[in-house]
Amino acid sequence: MGPTEEHSVIRYIIRRLLISIPILLIGSIAAFFMVAAAGNPVAELKAKPNTTPQQIADLEASLGLDKPIIVRYWDWLVNFLQGDWGQSIALGQAKVDVFDSVMRALWITARLVVGAEILALVLGVVVGVIAAVRQYSFFDYLATSSAFLMFSMPIVCVAVILKTYGIKLNDLLQSMGIDRWLNTVSPSSDTYSGDFGDFIFKYTGNYLLPTLSLTLISFAAYSRFQRASMLETLNSDYVRTAKAKGISSRRVIFRHAFRNALIPVSTLFSLNGAALFSGAVVTETVFSWKGMGDLLVKSVKTFDPYMLMGWLMVTATLVVIFNLVADVMYGILDPRIRLA
Repeated sequence: MGPTEEHSVIRYIIRRLLISIPILLIGSIAAFFMVAAAGNPVAELKAKPNTTPQQIADLEASLGLDKPIIVRYWDWLVNFLQGDWGQSIALGQAKVDVFDSVMRALWITARLVVGAEILALVLGVVVGVIAAVRQYSFFDYLATSSAFLMFSMPIVCVAVILKTYGIKLNDLLQSMGIDRWLNTVSPSSDTYSGDFGDFIFKYTGNYLLPTLSLTLISFAAYSRFQRASMLETLNSDYVRTAKAKGISSRRVIFRHAFRNALIPVSTLFSLNGAALFSGAVVTETVFSWKGMGDLLVKSVKTFDPYMLMGWLMVTATLVVIFNLVADVMYGILDPRIRLA
């Protein structure tokens, strides 16, 4: 990529970021009005028998419920941009800072999702390419059957099955005098004492089951998309022309076909990555991880408006970022796509 093309990409990124600002603003307005219309955050406090009208009035004043909704949105937006995302409300009492809670949950989810997505993407692309190049071979049938099996199974079934067999494996190891390996609930701490072998033992035990659950489901989608895209590219005119010129099959596959076949997969990666970062709800619930999915469920159950708004804004920002990454990848993978 030359200097002119690099400047073109930089200008494109800046332009997309500037366009994203009004998009996020409109999204925040829609989210705020929907959250405000969903219910009354002090309803649970009103239902408590010992609550006085003064306590209810004080809480409503602290939440701004005594103001018009436009004023409430403006106050929230100004505070949000200044880093004050509000306080979590539970049973009528200010509990936890929303910003700290959302960032903590996002970090927990990121630790779980990043490894799973990278592993699923690499395996899916490799298996998809091999299955397309060796179409109708035993490997192709095996990969297709495995992908369809993962597609047909809800992720809750995959997670529960893995957790069940993880518990059985732990019991077997314990009966042999070996420490339990696979952690079926969220680790209480990320600090590991002991030598390097002990570190690997505990780290893999904490992350293996939930990571494998997400990897298996994402792998099925990546491998099928990559296979279909690769087959379409291999049957295109420019690939047939390259073969007719006597170019080696290896060069045709990796120099001419592979990069173009990655474009649909990059779209899937951006959508899947944003969705998982917003919260792998089922996986986090099964394995008791306190990430974005768990935060969303608790916020909805207790109707915590500031926490919901924090979660929604972080999720919207992630969607914008992942789509921007996908657009930039288009221009890198295919020079015919002009970003300027």
